[in-house]
Amino acid sequence: MSLLVASATESKVTIEGEEVVGLQSLDFKIIRQQIDVTGIGQGTLIGVAEAGMFKVNGTLRIRSLNKKLDELLYMAVPTPFSLVATLMKGGQQIKKIAFAECYLDDKSYEMETGGVGLTVYNFTAKAVREE
Repeated sequence: MSLLVASATESKVTIEGEEVVGLQSLDFKIIRQQIDVTGIGQGTLIGVAEAGMFKVNGTLRIRSLNKKLDELLYMAVPTPFSLVATLMKGGQQIKKIAFAECYLDDKSYEMETGGVGLTVYNFTAKAVREE
């Protein structure tokens, strides 16, 4: 198995094709819905039954604010958006991660003395595809 090391300074994240300026980090987690099967009276896991659904939860941490995400968050009717992370190393694309039908869940903001504001946007995506 080969190791792919991406450069955070070279990599880019876009929302609807527009680069996210001030991005500090992108985290995501793919959750597979499954049911634990335990032995009666044993208290141990003997297997899992897969329910088939995948869910993607993600977080964007952005220095200061992002106007596009704020607009999406405050829309009366939630509007889906696409998010693409292009991972780079040495000027070469090593991986592309595309999130489909994303919805913003919430936003938080923090600012420390002598620092710069940081906005945290949490989102849910219908699907993720890694190329």
